[in-house]
Amino acid sequence: MTLRSASAELKVEVVPAAPGLQGLQGGLVRGADLFGYVGIEAVLDQMRRKTMKAGFEFNIMVVGQSGLGKSTLVNTLFKSKISRKSCSANYEEKIPKTVKLHSVSHVIEEKGVKMKLTVVDTPGFGDQINNENCWEPIVEYVNEQYEKYLREELHVTRKRRIPDSRVHCCIYFLPATGHRLRPIDVEFMKRLGKIVSIVPVIAKADTLTVEERQDFKERIRRDLAANGIGVYPQAEYDEDAEERLLNDRIRESLPFAVVGTDKEHQVNGNKVLGRKTKWGIIEVENVAHCEFANLRDLLIRSHLQDLKEVTHSILYEKYRVRRLNESNITFSELGLSAWPLENGTDKNESDSHL
Repeated sequence: MTLRSASAELKVEVVPAAPGLQGLQGGLVRGADLFGYVGIEAVLDQMRRKTMKAGFEFNIMVVGQSGLGKSTLVNTLFKSKISRKSCSANYEEKIPKTVKLHSVSHVIEEKGVKMKLTVVDTPGFGDQINNENCWEPIVEYVNEQYEKYLREELHVTRKRRIPDSRVHCCIYFLPATGHRLRPIDVEFMKRLGKIVSIVPVIAKADTLTVEERQDFKERIRRDLAANGIGVYPQAEYDEDAEERLLNDRIRESLPFAVVGTDKEHQVNGNKVLGRKTKWGIIEVENVAHCEFANLRDLLIRSHLQDLKEVTHSILYEKYRVRRLNESNITFSELGLSAWPLENGTDKNESDSHL
């Protein structure tokens, strides 16, 4: 279509509408084909500024028996002293008789972006002679965080930003036995896989040779499939072909064989994170030595936002629908009548601030 005037000629390209929009009049008009720059992509800068100003929350749970290096790996992931052991100078690790959950929160800032990171540790898991039902406190904790978020949502006047303590990811540590999944591993992941995103890792993978490690990973993948256990990223959550291609490569690498350390060593004149052995130095961030870098990329650089979206839109949504559909649920059961509102906010809880 061409519009003519006495002074100039303007060409406007009308793009045919997509098949699903055929019923609408006309088509899609590109901004560049109008009178100049519109600036639609500036919304990305607006979103970035708001995120940098407000920050965001990310909650990780680490599960595994004592001595597998859970705290060390978390410290290595975020290059900070985050674990509960780092919070007390006189901390002395004792194996509890039952599973007790401990959470530690830190604010990490990098290039102006603030993240409130909460790490939930599960000391006592798998450390007893009788580990029957040792996963129940963990299931209860995850559901408690969903319930807490649901109560906040059901207030008549809600907070502008609801504090999010829901577990976005559970890193499950498998001992490097070289055999297969233990019964406790199967039972835990069967139950927790329905309510939280699980990323399995082989801890202290440097105790296995490359061939042993590969055979162990294949046995674990077969055991996961045989027991119907879904670990993150699940194929049914893939949204498009590009995402499916990326996630297929990740699924083929699971579980990640990792090594954690917070010590630096000199290698060819460069400082690297690694573990020194009498055979040499195992470089943590070298993919030829272990898959720590792949785990870090999944959790932080490529899938952090997706982990949060899966938690909110799929796992929490299932919990919310189930709770609201229960025939005996009442507002008093949710505790709403017991939480008086003052000026539209709960006077017993304050807004979350980083």
